[in-house]
Amino acid sequence: MTDLRVPPPPAGDDPADDLTSAPAATDERRRLHPAWIVAGVGFVALLGAAAFRSVPSVLIEPLHTEFGWSHATISTAVSLNMLLYGLISPFAAALMDRFGIRKVVCSALVLIAAGSGLTVFMTQAWQLVATWGLLVGVGVGSMSMPFVATITGRWFVRSRGLVTGVLTAAGATGQLVFLPLVSMLATEHGWRLPSLIVAAVALSVVPLVWLFVRDYPSDAGVRAYGAPADSDAGARVPIAGANRALKVLAAAARRPGFWLLAGGFAICGASTNGLVGTHFVTAAHDHGMPPTTAAGLLALVGIFDVAGTIASGWLSDRVDPRYLLLGYYSLRGLSLLILPSLLGPHTEPSMWVFIVFYGLDWIATVPPTVLLCRELFGADGPIAFGWVFAAHQVGAAVAATGAGFIRDVQGSYDLAWYVAGALCGIAAVMSMLVRRPTTAG
Repeated sequence: MTDLRVPPPPAGDDPADDLTSAPAATDERRRLHPAWIVAGVGFVALLGAAAFRSVPSVLIEPLHTEFGWSHATISTAVSLNMLLYGLISPFAAALMDRFGIRKVVCSALVLIAAGSGLTVFMTQAWQLVATWGLLVGVGVGSMSMPFVATITGRWFVRSRGLVTGVLTAAGATGQLVFLPLVSMLATEHGWRLPSLIVAAVALSVVPLVWLFVRDYPSDAGVRAYGAPADSDAGARVPIAGANRALKVLAAAARRPGFWLLAGGFAICGASTNGLVGTHFVTAAHDHGMPPTTAAGLLALVGIFDVAGTIASGWLSDRVDPRYLLLGYYSLRGLSLLILPSLLGPHTEPSMWVFIVFYGLDWIATVPPTVLLCRELFGADGPIAFGWVFAAHQVGAAVAATGAGFIRDVQGSYDLAWYVAGALCGIAAVMSMLVRRPTTAG
């Protein structure tokens, strides 16, 4: 006899199950992905690190006046800061793999606070080099651009270029927030008070990083943002410590694309942090502009840099990064060539045009460079970018000291602007020579 009984529905096919699971799925979709929390805290941490990096350009003259140190001597401390900022970066990326993002970043913020705070006790030039140069250089180098590449590489698949732009803009935002304040305090109360304030700001960020940053998406029970179910994006990497940084360098150095990116980025550092970021206020003061006004203009560069870098990140997801670098370097070079004719005691309309234009271009080079490193070197991309960024800071260090020397010898910075402008043209050509993998895009 045939059994006419209806078999029970298989597990998961009961409509009641659908009714009970639907709200949970909806809640999962509506819940803020932890990647955005990590990115937000990372932005604040980078902003805190950038606070001290806004100080040197407005304290060169106060230190020169109080201690009698030459511009070249003070610039040497700035150069060491920039050099360590770059050379520590690739090792910091590897240490983040070994010890975790949270521990490395918190330690870096403490070093920045110590270096900034101890400057108030210095009486000799070597102490400036030890605090301003060594401690702060190691600190900011431990959470520099490879920190950005590590966060975006582990936590994001979708919107990676955009998030890279936003986090990169944190440095400019730090300058925006602190530079006018530092200049005003240094003018009215001396240079020691802003140094203490910067130390306090760096320390205040430590609890946020410790409480809210996780090393991998799996630590929060999720996949990387936008990653499909079968993707290994954000997976844990083998623990290899600082040795991994050297191995990645050895492998990357065999590829022409690495040297082209590193060379272009060295010129990028020379033309931004090393030259404009360090010496613009002093150069403008040489032409009769008050330091507070010049600092305000440099802060405006930070305002427009936020927009420019975020837009660059958005474009990097859609346009060949090499074409973006070609445009950025070419236009930057032209603007530096005309800058000497714009400096004066007053801010003419032409200077406002330069500030807006240069601000949009300031570090817009970072998102396309990060993405090219990811394309060329895969999972080793953050560490490879760390070495590219090291070249950026070597260029910045050479420019900071070189421009100070030119100022001491010739009495003006004009030659420094012209040399930097010509080098940017070379960087534009180097960027177009990078060969992307056939699967890129």
